[in-house]
Amino acid sequence: MDGRYEPVESPDETTVFPYHDLTPPTTADAARARKTVSRHLPETPLVRSEHLSAVTGADVYLKREDTLPTGAFKVRGGVNLLATLDEEFRERGVLAASSGNHGLSIAWAGREFGVPVTIGVPAHANAGKVAAMERLGAEVIRHGPDFDAAREHVEELAVETGKRYVHSGNEPKLLAGVATAGLEVVEELPEVDRLYCPVGGGTAAVGYCLTVGAVTDADVVGVQSAAAPAMYRAYHEDTLAPHDRMETGAEGVATRVPFALPMGVLRDGLADFTLVPEDAIGDAVARLFAEERIVMEGACGTGVAAALGADDIAGETVVVPVSGRNIDRAKLDAALAEYDGEG
Repeated sequence: MDGRYEPVESPDETTVFPYHDLTPPTTADAARARKTVSRHLPETPLVRSEHLSAVTGADVYLKREDTLPTGAFKVRGGVNLLATLDEEFRERGVLAASSGNHGLSIAWAGREFGVPVTIGVPAHANAGKVAAMERLGAEVIRHGPDFDAAREHVEELAVETGKRYVHSGNEPKLLAGVATAGLEVVEELPEVDRLYCPVGGGTAAVGYCLTVGAVTDADVVGVQSAAAPAMYRAYHEDTLAPHDRMETGAEGVATRVPFALPMGVLRDGLADFTLVPEDAIGDAVARLFAEERIVMEGACGTGVAAALGADDIAGETVVVPVSGRNIDRAKLDAALAEYDGEG
């Protein structure tokens, strides 16, 4: 036995292997994950945004996941998964495909637990994120024009090498780890009415559905760019079919293929799922930098844009996760050049 695994039948258009358990995680799984995650990562602040509160008429709080070591929430999932990695993969290593922050998550956790990591990224991936992965000791392979092309290449490498493929969404332990952020919100702000969560692959939104949505009376609302609406269509049309549109500049939500495990949780857990235009995302990125001195990526800007565009949140207590401080400098400069500071 050379340790290689062959793919098994997948419920979506991605590749899964026998070690991928597609049983949805629970709130109890998130609580168990917290014991692991808290040994390696700090809790993140939940801070009232004076600017967003004034503009919307709501009490808007920002869950500052950008303060984590990689600048993004995903490292919570990487820690929980690699902490319990099967022994056979600890020396052989793991593979992942990423537009940036998932790869950073696995690279950071790999260094923490002494596991070799290989990350496949699009050919024109964010250079800063690639450099950060390499600093953490990961081998980075550039392949294809977008995330899904890189993902397909990594899935092939998983068959060839026998390394453990860490799927971007179909990983219960990853989802449970991500959900620890929601437990922190519940403890600090149980009176939350609404939470706007960006959706790319859906892992963050799953985490908040399992916690804030399940434990409080809050509505968890998923948000995606109108220029990359794969998960939005999957939610509203009950399909896992790939979408042919993926034109967003926000790499954290730039995916064509819905993931089965997150989508199954989101269909039951989200109160709603909405789209925001690209210009609103850029405005949100510029606004948080100009008004709050917070650096965030376009993916995070979707949640802020949704809150700014809502006409029914005045008087509510609203939470928006801030995750991803790894924006390309040129994108930030372009957003700031367009920002007029109004409204």
